[in-house]
Amino acid sequence: MALTVDALLCPQNHRCPLIPICPAGAISQEGNSLPRIDPGKCIECGKCVKRCGIQAVYKAKEHGQTL
Repeated sequence: MALTVDALLCPQNHRCPLIPICPAGAISQEGNSLPRIDPGKCIECGKCVKRCGIQAVYKAKEHGQTL
């Protein structure tokens, strides 16, 4: 399953603190916009899911969701 960032939960008002903890470098962000997870780079280790204090990152149940 792919990981996704929930735009309704993510405040999008600061630099995402999850970017440096991703061992695959799969999380990117332009300015303070919604962080994006590159499914081609993501190894689904779950570090971002565990570390997101507002639980905005989670495993998408359907592959059709935009990442």
